[in-house]
Amino acid sequence: MSRSARVIWDDALTTYDFGPSHPLAPVRVELTMALARAMGVLDKVELAGCEPASDDELVRVHHRGYIEAVKRVSASGLPDMSAGLGTTDNPAFAGVHEASALIAGASLAAARSVWEGTAEHAVNVAGGLHHAMPALASGFCVYNDPALAIAWLLEQGVGRVAYVDVDVHHGDGVQTIFYDDPRVLTISLHESPRTLFPGTGFPHETGADGTAVNVALPAGTGDAGWLRAFHAVVPPLLHEFGPEILVTQHGCDSHALDPLANLMLSVDGQRAACEALHRLAHETAGGRWIATGGGGYELVQVVPRVWTHLMAELAGHPIDPATPTPEEWRRFVRERTGETPPLTMTDGRHPEFSDLSGGYDPADPIDRAVMATRQAVFPLHGLDPMP
Repeated sequence: MSRSARVIWDDALTTYDFGPSHPLAPVRVELTMALARAMGVLDKVELAGCEPASDDELVRVHHRGYIEAVKRVSASGLPDMSAGLGTTDNPAFAGVHEASALIAGASLAAARSVWEGTAEHAVNVAGGLHHAMPALASGFCVYNDPALAIAWLLEQGVGRVAYVDVDVHHGDGVQTIFYDDPRVLTISLHESPRTLFPGTGFPHETGADGTAVNVALPAGTGDAGWLRAFHAVVPPLLHEFGPEILVTQHGCDSHALDPLANLMLSVDGQRAACEALHRLAHETAGGRWIATGGGGYELVQVVPRVWTHLMAELAGHPIDPATPTPEEWRRFVRERTGETPPLTMTDGRHPEFSDLSGGYDPADPIDRAVMATRQAVFPLHGLDPMP
């Protein structure tokens, strides 16, 4: 399906580093790019660099006073709790502004590539910092790069942008920034806010005319239930909304091995989500697709494989899940982390799901979550909430 694909990359993107004990370790992105390179994925895309987002670009979604506060922390390395920097989640560090602005600039470069037509698809795997608020760092996120990309697109005259977030945590920052903007449809599938940070993302949070959509899934949801929920909500809304561009966030912390959350997806289920979103980009947005990374804290077994699958899907050359990981990459993983690397690109699962159109089970907590979302927003889009 892909005509052209661009991966935005600069080695300096790994300087977004909250310290050696922090879950958001930049080695996950380093290992991802190494795996994609070793598997030949990067030979099938255009690699492009990026520049840091300027202050004038950042103010599209962040308050100028907040940007100045981040810059002060960046210069001194000292906390500023009023800006959310200095907490356990968001430690202060020297250079935080420069590192954060570069990630934001990478997502801007991806958006520019797709809007200007130099690439049909573009991805910033270092991005996806969806918790950052207009005036507050939150949830490991300082500048909200997906929101910045969307705001830039709107400024260029794009009339409708759809944002789909498959991170295990609610995409609260992006939702907040566009909550009252009917030009932006935000859809987030996440673990229930009753059991996971940030405590938002209930179905009743519907925004302007139903353009905020939240699927809050129960802890323990696996591939089949997650894919059932995805296909019951995302395709109908994207087809009805008709976005000019699709922006997606691919946090892979919904994996069963992730240490910070409680969903039970496999690499194979997450690969199926990438495939589905690629197809929907062509069906609903003329193929214009901007993707970012996101969460993911199983640094060796999960993140590199899922995001390499994402880049391969984006390039139009998906990887057979049974493909072995290259020996050179395995050696690099052992040398870099001391951990045992995965041997293949699969968890050995074959994700299948039953479509909601086959019947709704009110005793099933996943079906109840899906129906809560459909009942909250489908009528606002002229859609029948019943299967």
